[in-house]
Amino acid sequence: MSQLKKLAGQTAIYGLSSILGRSINFLLIIVYTAYLSKADLGAYSSIYALIGFLNIIFTYGMETSFFRFSTGKNLNPEQVYSNTQSLLITSSLIMGTCLYFFAPTLAGLMDYEGQAYIFRWTALILTFDAILAIPFAKLRLENKALIFAGAKLLNIFLNIFLNLILIAWLPQWINLGLVQEGFLGYRSDWGVEYIFLSNLIANGLIIPFVWWKAGFFKFSLDKSVLIPMWKYSIPLLFMGLAGVNNELVSRLLFEYTLPNQFYVGLSSREAGGVFGATFRLAILMNLVIQAFRYAAEPFFFRQSSEKNSPLMYARVMHAFILFCTLLMIAISVNLNWIGPLFIKGVGYSEAFHIVPTLLFGYLFLGIYFNLSIWFKLTDHTRYSFWITLLGAIVTIFVILVFVPKLGYLGGAMSTLACYLVMTVVCYFLGQKYFPVPYQTGKGTFYLILAFMISYLGFYLDLGSFWMNFLGKNSLLLVFIGLTAIFEKKELSPLLRSLKKP
Repeated sequence: MSQLKKLAGQTAIYGLSSILGRSINFLLIIVYTAYLSKADLGAYSSIYALIGFLNIIFTYGMETSFFRFSTGKNLNPEQVYSNTQSLLITSSLIMGTCLYFFAPTLAGLMDYEGQAYIFRWTALILTFDAILAIPFAKLRLENKALIFAGAKLLNIFLNIFLNLILIAWLPQWINLGLVQEGFLGYRSDWGVEYIFLSNLIANGLIIPFVWWKAGFFKFSLDKSVLIPMWKYSIPLLFMGLAGVNNELVSRLLFEYTLPNQFYVGLSSREAGGVFGATFRLAILMNLVIQAFRYAAEPFFFRQSSEKNSPLMYARVMHAFILFCTLLMIAISVNLNWIGPLFIKGVGYSEAFHIVPTLLFGYLFLGIYFNLSIWFKLTDHTRYSFWITLLGAIVTIFVILVFVPKLGYLGGAMSTLACYLVMTVVCYFLGQKYFPVPYQTGKGTFYLILAFMISYLGFYLDLGSFWMNFLGKNSLLLVFIGLTAIFEKKELSPLLRSLKKP
């Protein structure tokens, strides 16, 4: 129980930086929907999905490989750090340079003629992200959660500040005559461009700080160190794609698979902007998964040598399901006021009905992450390729079949279908090679019940705001009550342990 308490504490620190920072960052959607066009939001959604995909390729599983080999007995952790960082710097510079010069062609392929500079900035963003990946991983491995959280928050606040200046404040200052048009090269005809430029500057500014706190390294490309790490990490490249595969395919292909004027008055790219903005309402579930991943990955590896580690993994999974189902219901039943609070502008509420499906899909992504520990610990990482490939096939099939017929809902269904299939396959393979006593029946019951309550609460309409608020949230209280009854034996020792100093 003390180990669970420790994991929960570190998850809280990582979660504070992720949830606080990203929640503040999430507020930018208010700025974007207020100051940018739906077409700009469509461009932002699709290109950032591409960045998410390329981010995985630029780091190709080396973070997890770094954890695995740094905690082993055969190599010095500092030697692993220097070699891993050196390799990522070298590879990211090569890939970033190729993307930089390929930018005009990519801009033409994606129908962004004359905007190749956006893709050149994208190349720099990806390079900066890659050379920060291992220093951030080292901070996590050394349990320097507060430094990690501080660096992440610094990056987020810099990005937010630059977004506010370039998108919201400068246009107003120009209109008021406080600054002249063209001040510091400012262009009033740019919109989405300033999102990318802000990200680029913020990432570049924190590199010296993170490198300093993680510890400087000696440039080294030792084959005896890197070849085993390479063989371990490459299959994880495909597992990493699982986390962004659906977002890439659904948000990138959405505007190309949706018939034009499917939604009256909206082009396909504008509808893609609505879809992408609505995707952001599911961000809390994704943040919880990200915070959990930061704390759990090194925790799982440290626990792997313990005799009762499978039982510990099962308890972690069950606690994760309980927390995330509660979160899914809480967001879904309150969408009637949460949605308009953050998503400004006309026409966005038409897509709010997809949010419970997106939340459910992200929840399965978190479950998949828990389950995937079996092939990381047994070095069967090749299975990640086949599972991810299956998820990609499911995603593309659902998008091609259902987006032209169901629009926004078809895109959300691709998220759920992809992660659900991956979770089921990973579970059965894991029980074969690394059995863990998960509470499968009880967990499945909670998942189904939570999904039903989420949509019941979303569509429930009792008239006034307060009647709706009380009626919808009473469903959440019912779920909490049922959980307390069913989990009485589990919750009692957990609560006692949390009270201990």
